[in-house]
Amino acid sequence: MTDTTTTARKKVLYIGGHGKVGLLAAPKLVDANLTVHSLIRNPDQVSDIEALGATAVVRDLTELSVDDWAELLADYDVVVWGAGNGGRAGAEVTWAVDRDAALASIAGLEKLAEEGKHTPAYVMISYIGATENTTDPSDESWYAYVESKKAVDNKLNLTDLNYLILGPAALTEKPSRGITVLDNGAERTSDMTTSRELVAEVVAEVARRDSFPASPLEFIDGDGDVKNI
Repeated sequence: MTDTTTTARKKVLYIGGHGKVGLLAAPKLVDANLTVHSLIRNPDQVSDIEALGATAVVRDLTELSVDDWAELLADYDVVVWGAGNGGRAGAEVTWAVDRDAALASIAGLEKLAEEGKHTPAYVMISYIGATENTTDPSDESWYAYVESKKAVDNKLNLTDLNYLILGPAALTEKPSRGITVLDNGAERTSDMTTSRELVAEVVAEVARRDSFPASPLEFIDGDGDVKNI
């Protein structure tokens, strides 16, 4: 595969920088010769971010308007959305983070594009089959997550932005051993897994490139080289 890596030092914002994938991704992004900023909500986490070689950006993403997002994101070349409640703190927080804040960030990018301003590339960490999956509404927290990710991915797919949706399988804490990218005809099963470290490796790989692979990029643990995605 042709290497599409830029020679210029790019500036990356990772949203959700103190999440498990975010903490793994930051040093890999730094090692890829990128200038890395990590958006976090809690100022007590600044030292954790700085220890990874990244710069902390302390903002509450649920309080940012579309204009706020446009102003913030205009300063970056690549933006990675890794934030998410995932139903853990209840449905209300999941709707606010996984859906509303993510949609506002996309709207901020669209605003930049409409105004003819610098618009960064956008990487959304989602999951396999997010635009098609359904679940029982009685499980309010999980339902909020499933519907939030569906809404965000569907919105991205309707934009003209430069974006990539990442679709890992069920996340694990295992070390990365390699990757298998799932093509359109590949079977998707509930026992498929993707290590968080692998997700971080994929984030670092695509962020350093001048162009993205086809979206969505759905992948699981495997034996392939991330550099070949």
